[in-house]
Amino acid sequence: MTEPPYELLKAPTGSRSELLFICDHAANAVPAGLDLGLAPELLATHIAYDIGAAAVTRDLAARFASAAILARWSRLIVDLNRGPDDPTIVMKLSDGSIIPGNRQADAAEVARRIRIFHQPYHGAIAAAIDQLAAKRTLPALISIHSFTPVWKGRKRKWDVAVLSDQDRRLADPLLDHLSAAGFTVGDNEPYSGALEGDTLNQHGTRNGLPHVLIEIRQDLIGGPAAAQALTGRLEPILRAALADLGPIERFRDEKTHS
Repeated sequence: MTEPPYELLKAPTGSRSELLFICDHAANAVPAGLDLGLAPELLATHIAYDIGAAAVTRDLAARFASAAILARWSRLIVDLNRGPDDPTIVMKLSDGSIIPGNRQADAAEVARRIRIFHQPYHGAIAAAIDQLAAKRTLPALISIHSFTPVWKGRKRKWDVAVLSDQDRRLADPLLDHLSAAGFTVGDNEPYSGALEGDTLNQHGTRNGLPHVLIEIRQDLIGGPAAAQALTGRLEPILRAALADLGPIERFRDEKTHS
């Protein structure tokens, strides 16, 4: 396998951006040599990737002249937004659909996928942070995800959600500016940002870097034009939240860093 399990979008030469965009569930592709046993129509659904998230990530990275790291393969191969010890890192059942290619994945197969896909992805994020730090730039990390409009037969009321853990430096102003712009916003809804070992816990919390996970309802970004329109609305909101954040310093929480 010659392709890395991630796509790296480099910041333009001379960029002074203090942001790194991350998209853990960007793609629904399956690498050669692995067969999930799923029909193409299932691979096109939310169980395989976060619909629209990659388009939003690419557009935001371009607007902010920032680097971005996006997953190359489906989350069903290995979930990059899970810690290596998480039992859901290789899903055998997702939203009622059995994943045939994962049913017989034993501990050795899970470890192999972590080594081939999970570790290089997180290594790339760590390297990007180190490169910015070497330039005396501490980045803010912004992870882009999307969620389904309906779950278990119930419509979800939120347009956008902001997920965070102990470090609320970026989450709080972002929530305020999203609400002021007319978005219906979830604060750690419909998911919680306090997931031990996930991407932002590993690279944000443990490094003391400001970070936030932005979840967007998939019907708002389901096509390229819709994604671009939503990103156009998000750009000034994110700029205002970052301005409120001010100069980036490392954050230390006694519970996290004791």
